[in-house]
Amino acid sequence: MKKVVERERNKTHYRVLHLPIWIWVFWILPGHLTAALFQHGPDRRHWFWLAVITVVLAWRGWLGRLPGVEPKPYVTYWGVHQPNLWYRVLCYTAAWIDLLVPFSLNAIGIVIASVTGTWLVPQLYDWLYYPMALVVVLATVLDWTPRAKRSTRYEGAERAWFYVAIWTVVPTQLVSWAAWRLGGPLGLAGIELARIRLVAFFVAAAFFLFLGAKGRLPRTARYHFAEGDAVAASV
Repeated sequence: MKKVVERERNKTHYRVLHLPIWIWVFWILPGHLTAALFQHGPDRRHWFWLAVITVVLAWRGWLGRLPGVEPKPYVTYWGVHQPNLWYRVLCYTAAWIDLLVPFSLNAIGIVIASVTGTWLVPQLYDWLYYPMALVVVLATVLDWTPRAKRSTRYEGAERAWFYVAIWTVVPTQLVSWAAWRLGGPLGLAGIELARIRLVAFFVAAAFFLFLGAKGRLPRTARYHFAEGDAVAASV
């Protein structure tokens, strides 16, 4: 087994910095609100939802019932079985929805636009966001979602794949946005601009996915342990 933390308690700044992360995760979770936010900017619905989740998550954070906001680390050894906590399951399921669904919708929209010249991402949010989110929830129910499984036994690898997803999705979305913004001053539009975004999107995604899969990005190193190790560690 491998010990993953040396500290007995999480530092205050570590706990505080995790709170806005989870506020962001749940703020953009409702697909229809997220689509409206990106198209038109925030309105009263967004501010109301932000106020609600800020109050709820601040309360949960005060109680130490959010990942990373706990008074002390929950997972201290890789390869040891212990039941996953319900709030970890809920939070990481929401985080995977935020990572995978908008990324997938954007990818589909860019492919369609590069062929037809029509930007359908707003409609894709209406048609596919919640069905795709439901797929992630179903994966959690079936005990497939990394970091949201019933046991923390494989946290050493699941944590790494979670960060691989973050490193792949976030920079790729930023690169795609930059390609769109820079295309305007260059006089690009329609299919021409969509194809530039298509190349930028998939090249960036492949680049960061490769580095993450190789464990060359922060927190993407994976730790695997045999069943015997887990039994010995849990004794």
